[in-house]
Amino acid sequence: MFRLRTGYLVIGIITGLMLLVVFLWTLPDGKLRITYCDVGQGDAAYIRFPDGRDMLIDAGPGASVLQCLGREMPFWDRTIDLVLLSHPEHDHIGGLPEIIARYTVGQILRSDVAASGDGYRDLMQNIAGKNIPVSYVGQGSTVEIGDIQLRFLWPDTRQLAYGIRASAASAQADNEVLGAGVSDNLNDFSTVFLLTFRDFDAFFPGDADNRINSALISQSAGSDPVEILKVPHHGSRTGMTPAYLKWLRPSLAVISVGKNTYGHPAPEIRELLESAGIPFMRTDRPEGDIRIVTDGRGWQIF
Repeated sequence: MFRLRTGYLVIGIITGLMLLVVFLWTLPDGKLRITYCDVGQGDAAYIRFPDGRDMLIDAGPGASVLQCLGREMPFWDRTIDLVLLSHPEHDHIGGLPEIIARYTVGQILRSDVAASGDGYRDLMQNIAGKNIPVSYVGQGSTVEIGDIQLRFLWPDTRQLAYGIRASAASAQADNEVLGAGVSDNLNDFSTVFLLTFRDFDAFFPGDADNRINSALISQSAGSDPVEILKVPHHGSRTGMTPAYLKWLRPSLAVISVGKNTYGHPAPEIRELLESAGIPFMRTDRPEGDIRIVTDGRGWQIF
C-alpha cells in the first residue's frame, strides 16, 4: 500500500512539473510566433503576439484547425483575442463555427463583402448571437497590438463600392448580411495586410491574386523587402506576377495548400519562386504546420 501511494505521489510530482514547464513555456517572452496551419486545401494561420495576446487568420475548410490550435495554444487558454476573416469562402471560413463553439472570441475583423448561401448566413447569425464585436477593415486601416502593427492595403473603397453596386444590380438583397456587399468574385475582396514587428515583416494577401497585384504595387511602390510571404490563393497560377514578387522580395514564401484538384501550387508559381531564388515551404508536406519565431530582428523556422 505504501509503495502504491508513493507511486501516485511520484506521478503527481512529475505531472505537476510538466504543467509548470508548459506554463512557463507559454508565458509572454517578447517574441512573435506565427504558425501557418496544416488545414488541408485552405488557409489558417495562428499568431501569438509578444505580449501574450493572439490572433487567428481564417480557419480553413473544417475542424482540422482545432488540431493546430491544440498544438499551439496552452490547453487552459480558451480565448482568442482576434479572428480575421480574410474573405467569406468555405476554404477560409469553414472551420469558424467550430472555433466560435469552443473558444471565446474577443473580436472579429473582416472584409466588407458577403457571400451567398446558408453556410455564410448561419455563420454571421452565430457571430451575432454570441455578441462578438465585428469591425470592417480595408485600405488605410491599422491595428496595433503592443509593438506589432497590422497595416491593411486592400480592399480599397472603389473595390468595395463595386461590390455593393454588383449586389444591387443582381437584386440579391436577401443575401446581404451585416451591411456587406455581395460579389461573385470574393477573392478580389480579400483583406491584404502587412504585419510589422520592428525589422520583421510578414505579408498576408488572402486569395487576392493578379487582378489585384498592380493596385497593391502602385499604392506601395518601393516598399522594403518582407521576410515572409504567404503565397496568394494557395499557389494558384493566377496568384502573383513577377512584378509582385519583385515588389515584395520575400526571404521565404509559404504556401498553404492541401490535396486538391486545382493543381495548386501551380508549376508556374513554383518556377517563379525558384527562378527568383526564393525558398518556399508547403503545409501539405509531412512536417505540416510551419512555425516562424522572431524577436523582431532575427527569425527562425521551427
